[in-house]
Amino acid sequence: MSSSRSVRKLEVVSPVPADIDIANSVEPFHISEIAKDLNLSPNHYDLYGKYKAKVLLSVLDELESSDNGYYVVVGGITPTPLGEGKSTTTVGLCQALGAYLDRKVVTCLRQPSQGPTFGIKGGAAGGGYSQVIPMDEFNLHLTGDIHAITAANNLLAAAIDTRIFHESTQSDKALFNRLCPPNKEGKRKFSDIMFRRLKKLDITKTQPEDLTPEEVKKFARLDIDPSSITWRRVMDVNDRFLRKITVGQGPEEKGMVRETGFDISVASEIMAVLALTTSLADMRERLGKMVIGNSKAGEPITADDLGVGGALTVLMKDAINPTLMQTLEGTPVLVHAGPFANIAHGNSSIVADKIALKLVGPQGFVVTEAGFGADIGTEKFMNIKCRYSDLRPQCAVIVATIRALKMHGGGPQVVAGKPLDHAYLNENVPLVEAGCVNLARHIINTKAYGVNVVVAVNKFSTDTEAEMNAVMNAAMAAGAFNAVICTHHAHGGKGAVDLGVAVQRACASGNQQLKYLYPLDISIKEKIEAIAKSYGASGVEYTEQAEKQIEMYTKQGFSGLPICMAKTQYSFSHNAAEKGAPSGFILPIRDVRASIGAGFIYPLVGTMSTMPGLPTRPCFYEIDLDTATGKVIGLS
Repeated sequence: MSSSRSVRKLEVVSPVPADIDIANSVEPFHISEIAKDLNLSPNHYDLYGKYKAKVLLSVLDELESSDNGYYVVVGGITPTPLGEGKSTTTVGLCQALGAYLDRKVVTCLRQPSQGPTFGIKGGAAGGGYSQVIPMDEFNLHLTGDIHAITAANNLLAAAIDTRIFHESTQSDKALFNRLCPPNKEGKRKFSDIMFRRLKKLDITKTQPEDLTPEEVKKFARLDIDPSSITWRRVMDVNDRFLRKITVGQGPEEKGMVRETGFDISVASEIMAVLALTTSLADMRERLGKMVIGNSKAGEPITADDLGVGGALTVLMKDAINPTLMQTLEGTPVLVHAGPFANIAHGNSSIVADKIALKLVGPQGFVVTEAGFGADIGTEKFMNIKCRYSDLRPQCAVIVATIRALKMHGGGPQVVAGKPLDHAYLNENVPLVEAGCVNLARHIINTKAYGVNVVVAVNKFSTDTEAEMNAVMNAAMAAGAFNAVICTHHAHGGKGAVDLGVAVQRACASGNQQLKYLYPLDISIKEKIEAIAKSYGASGVEYTEQAEKQIEMYTKQGFSGLPICMAKTQYSFSHNAAEKGAPSGFILPIRDVRASIGAGFIYPLVGTMSTMPGLPTRPCFYEIDLDTATGKVIGLS
């Protein structure tokens, strides 16, 4: 056991109590103690109460010459709607490494949206005896990053509609005069951000009065095509009635009504920018490059064209710093960013991983989680996140459950909120073996990146030894480095010690170069087809709209970006009902969109909801405050 003062011995009980009850039963260490264990001094972080702190990016500059630790990514098999415990396994593995195997370790997790917390899924702090605490703070406001994203996103949305309004009511000269008003001496000047637009237009003049009438028009009139606008407003609540709305119905807006809608905040491109940025300067450039739509002439219009890129950066200046928290067993956690795992890349931030790798140093471990199954989360981790970070993992963990494998073997449908069928609660080895085709494909795909793959079988109380042996045998036959049984939900880090040992061994022998699935210099279609092939597809079919968008993005110079497939997480294919490892299907691409600031093109496979709705009985029925103690109750 580590002698670190911030390691806590858990007193586990059986049956496992509710997550919030376990979280509330443990008094967290003051966050300064966790920081001290990482050799962070008070000038390296800003405190947010007693149990959270923002780690400053200056730490990266100070540790620039230090060696990195081992880098581990946790993905999973294709999940049931109940989830297979990736977050719980990520936390349990880190508790094992830090509290039982005496290794320096940092867990890097996404910040959860409040939408699912109050909706269907509940929180995302892990579960049982493998959790991030305080779990109520983790699942709710944390340090305000999502609120900052919401404010920045909606400022840009307001700027778009306002600019269209003002351009529609003013002449070129009047518009220009208001954009560059004279000072007290009667002199006009360009604001700093305006030089970005001037440069884009190849106008080298530095004084407003030197522009020709033609240049005045080009500079002042963005001429946004309202039908091309892709930027929507956001809020961090599941609200189905905001999916489609009209704006501009007030009498002062002079009939400028436009149909639009809201997305959930974590679907904002600004969240993806936060997750993929590498520095404050890089974030400023990415925010300014975000494309909100096109001009009527087909030119992309950016946040900097609207003059708002700098203001967005100001709203995001604190959000770029990762939040330090802790696990139940006192190991450190960096929580940062939470982009959607379908229309975005579903991984926590590059800056959190980079800081963590320096803090743990050689022989230390950084474990990060990739959203959804490995076909989505791990694929995007490798081909998008690692491309921008220039980091490479030594080991990839794939989390599997007997429950999900039975489903892939032909078991009855698993529905959230309904009791499991008896097939999932009683031994059925042939069903498990049949479902292992799904696990095998995930192992083969992940191994192709040049990393060692360790399979973590997340054990439930109804799983039998024969079923678990079947999974481990299938994993090894498919090429896994190792496969181990984990009981971290019931036992904390102690239940993931075997996983910790396997991961250590996998990292120590993992020295291959990272092999991307596709090079960036091939066409958009060739990249899409390379990913589709990894799903088992025999070909790709594009709608007329998708063809049109691909042609437009290629013409605009964006074809060199990586691809971020927006696809169901419940199947390798586009059809959520197709379980196991389907092959020979044609993958349909309905539309193709782009997050230019974040830095990827995202093809839509089927329909993607970017604003979830609430069920008949949302999680909020259980959530309340104990007014005597001030503690949150009912969070899951």
